[in-house]
Order: sequence, then C-alpha cells, then structure tokens
Amino acid sequence: MTEPVDTNDNDTASSGAMTNKSTSEQTMTEPAITEPSMTEPQRLLLVHAHPDDETITTGGTIAHYVRAGADVTVLTCSLGEEGEVIGETWADLVVDRADQLGGYRILELHRALAALGCNPPRFLGGAGRWRDSGMAGTSAARKPRAFVNADRDEALGALVAVMRELRPQVVVGYDPEGGYGHPDHQQVHSLVTEAVEVCGTDSHPGAGSPWEVSKFYWTVTGHDQLQAGLAAIEEIPAHWRMPEAGELPSVPENTITTGIDIRGVLDAKRDALRAHATQVTVAPSGSEYALSNDIAQPILLDEQYVLVRGELCPDETGRENDLFAGVLGCASHH
Repeated sequence: MTEPVDTNDNDTASSGAMTNKSTSEQTMTEPAITEPSMTEPQRLLLVHAHPDDETITTGGTIAHYVRAGADVTVLTCSLGEEGEVIGETWADLVVDRADQLGGYRILELHRALAALGCNPPRFLGGAGRWRDSGMAGTSAARKPRAFVNADRDEALGALVAVMRELRPQVVVGYDPEGGYGHPDHQQVHSLVTEAVEVCGTDSHPGAGSPWEVSKFYWTVTGHDQLQAGLAAIEEIPAHWRMPEAGELPSVPENTITTGIDIRGVLDAKRDALRAHATQVTVAPSGSEYALSNDIAQPILLDEQYVLVRGELCPDETGRENDLFAGVLGCASHH
C-alpha cells in the first residue's frame, strides 16, 4: 500500500523521460510521458465511489480548479443504487421497490457537476457496469455485479485506461478506510493506488500509452477542522441531531499535508449538494448539511488532503495550498 509522504522529505519522486514521438508512434517499452508542456492545462482526476461523494468531500476543490482553468474530471465507480432516499417524491426508486435509484442519481450527478462547472461525469467501465455494494455484510455485497466483486484485472485496466486517456498530473482518491469504511470506498482506494503505480509502466498494454501521475492525494477531513465546524453550529432543523463524539470520520491533524481554501466557491458547492436531493439536505443557514440519517455536518471552509505520491511543496504554514504545487509546467492557483 502506498504510504503518505513524509512531510520532512521533499525529494522529488523519480519520473520517466519525455518522448519525442507521437502517441501513435510510442511503444509499450518506451519511458512514460511524465512532464506536461508549458502550454498544456492542469488536469485533475478525482475518483469516487458513488454520486454525491464528489461533492461532499471534494466539491469545493472541483469548483476551485475549474475556475482556475484546470481540466477537471470526476470518475464514479457505481450508481449508488443501494442508497436511501430523502423525502417521499422519489421514495419508490429504492432497491426493494422499483430499483431505479441508480438511474436517477446519474441525473443528480450531472446537475451537481454542472453546478461546479465541471466536465460531465465519467463512469468506470461505463454507467452501470458495477453496482453499489452496500455496507459490509449486507445482501447487496453478495450480488455478482457489486463493485467489491469486480474482476480485479478488468476494473484496474478500465481505470488505467482512463488515466492514460486523460493524462492527469494530479489524481485524488480515498485513504485505506475509504473515509467512513464503506466497502466501495475501500475498493476505490485499492484500485486507484495500484492504477497510479502501474499507469506509467508497460502494464496493461491495451489501455493506452504509459502516463506517469505526478501527485496522488487522499481526500480526508482533519479532526480539528471538523470539531471547529461542529462547535460553530448554532441551530439545526428540528428533526436533525448533532453527531455523537467520534461518529463522524476524521484524521489526525499531523497527517494532513494539503488544504484547499474553498470560501470563494462555497455557493457552487452548496448548489451541488442541493443537486443530490435524494441523498443530501442543506440547512436553511447554508452552513450545514445532513444525509438521510439527519445527522448535522458542517460545510467546511477548507477541503483537506494527504499527499501520498509526489513532491510536497508546503507554504509558510507547513502545508500545501495547491494540489499542483511543484508540478513542472503548472502554475499555482490561489
């Protein structure tokens, strides 16, 4: 498993040499393309498990980099078919009734990404190739098309093919726990970690020409920021409740390497959250949201990351404020 970057070690990760041949002329034995030209845009790929994950944890980051001129793509690995539904309007779409929720969540994802200004969604293997696995131990996890049961080589090859097609300098995935322990999130962690490692090699020759990812991050929430956000909540809707101690996932502050200030794009993130109406409710204050469990969560002002591959380029605070910091040919955006 890829380990987080030591914040005391800023040595640049090794990279392959640039090739002078066109993509059609490259062979699988040539060094991977690793460095963007000065005229190429920043390219960011975020890999998520279900529709709404992209907005909850990285929506501000998506909007921030879109506004900065980056080419941003969200790759989603299932349709979230096993999700619960908020409200009565779409309640019969759930799995034990019409089992049509996944298709509707494609629409919600399109709306959310449009609110963030992002490219339309991409789905690993195509929309519907793999199904939401549900939580561990449920009947959903035993279904043959469940994402946790995906053929490893097929899923990995599909992911490598997307990376080689899009050639992102920066990739975002999950930590080993997948944030909150969902099996699909953990599967994303495992697949993205391996795909980043093999993308620049001659592995999966049918998936395109090798491409070396410069930086790989885990999306996380720091303990201190979460606690400060919860402490700032003054009022919540009557049927919501505050979380119990430790109920919401977070990571120790000393593991965080990078923070993206999303204050300038909070309205876009709120609109994207509202687009996932079957899954998310935004409080009237605009400062909190809740899932179907009605547990209040703060809409945090920074989205935080752990760098696990690439050169760490911290500012005077000791953390990075740009996912592309140190990537050759990519200017910083603030």
